[in-house]
Amino acid sequence: MLVKKVFIYSLLAAITLVPWNATAVNRFSLSNLLPKSDFSRVKLSNFSDVTNIAGSLAENLLIKSLLEISEGNTQQALNTVDQLISAVPNFKLAYLVRGDLLMAQGKHLQSFGSADNNPTEAIKDLQEEARARIERFLAQKMQDKQPNLLLAPNAQQKHLIVIDTSKSRLYLYKNEGEQLKYLADYYITVGKNGVIKQSEGDKRTPIGVYFARTKLNQALPDFYGEGAYPLNYPNEWDRQNNRKGSGIWLHGTPRDTFSRPPRASDGCVVLANEDLKALEPILQAGKTPVIIVNNLEWLDASKLDKNQLKQTLSSSLDNWLNDWRSQDTNKYLSHYSKDFSSNGMNYQQWAEHKQRVQASKPDVEISVSDISMFSYPDGEKKLVVVDFVQDYASPFLKNRMQKRQYWIQESDGWKIIYEGSA
Repeated sequence: MLVKKVFIYSLLAAITLVPWNATAVNRFSLSNLLPKSDFSRVKLSNFSDVTNIAGSLAENLLIKSLLEISEGNTQQALNTVDQLISAVPNFKLAYLVRGDLLMAQGKHLQSFGSADNNPTEAIKDLQEEARARIERFLAQKMQDKQPNLLLAPNAQQKHLIVIDTSKSRLYLYKNEGEQLKYLADYYITVGKNGVIKQSEGDKRTPIGVYFARTKLNQALPDFYGEGAYPLNYPNEWDRQNNRKGSGIWLHGTPRDTFSRPPRASDGCVVLANEDLKALEPILQAGKTPVIIVNNLEWLDASKLDKNQLKQTLSSSLDNWLNDWRSQDTNKYLSHYSKDFSSNGMNYQQWAEHKQRVQASKPDVEISVSDISMFSYPDGEKKLVVVDFVQDYASPFLKNRMQKRQYWIQESDGWKIIYEGSA
């Protein structure tokens, strides 16, 4: 782990700090960054390992060129960048690396992308993209880790997506019953002003649990690339917290742009067109869970124990259902937070409504199926979104509906803070 962290620092220094000229690049080593006692422990990654870790051909070749630069192999790096540009001619970051390599042959460069010692905002954006891609390469293989979240899709949700905005990365998982299988991950762009969307036009990406709808059918401007998949922002929790705005999509890039900087959208999540195409069969299913998190915490897959929380919530859900079936209104209402609201009703109004409905204690049959549970990323509260299909029958009413509840952890256990149709 120490060697890997040191390697991260050395490569990031090569990108943003170390002077780039023919002599400086060729002489670049880890020796100016590490204590002498660590020299013998440092080995740069074998280039043949790149394709086993990075996400795409373009990213593979970019990382390979940067690793070659860090080892002083500038001519090989130039050859690799030329190969990259030939394969992906609209990759702006590749042109920046190539330009630096050419200028470094005859001119001292203060840092990556700053030939005039005063990099523009566009250059700074590309530097941040390079940093994000390198950090992903240097991370451990994702098969060995899982997000520290309760991610329990139902059987109909074949895949789910987790986005870490702080790392500019989208992770794709396949639902294999009790296990989630990592499939792939992709570089992404989020809002110009960061995250936690609050209002229309604030150019921020929302944080929360969302569901991707099917691809928009109408013709879109080239700006959206291969297409767009709307997310259900604002969701119920957003509306509860007075978050406004609309039009948050997963979409592609214009034809002349392979990728955009880490923070460059108006709030949408943007992928390279080839990556969006790879996700299309999954997204076209509709209602794919998309969990957007900032500063995602990872745990070794072998150490992650999500079953305890899932069992606790499953038990709470069962108790709520049994108390509803029994028409014991007081017990039923004990499962609801005093901060509960639904469709304009607060807790007191909800309680009065249920007391009227259940006063005669009618015989009811209620069952739930297709249950899913997802941790809701909220910096202040511990929340879980629970979705299920509810079948209800009484002497007066019979219906089937898709229901969504938000459960919040309070001092006396898990309570329902929102309930409504999904």
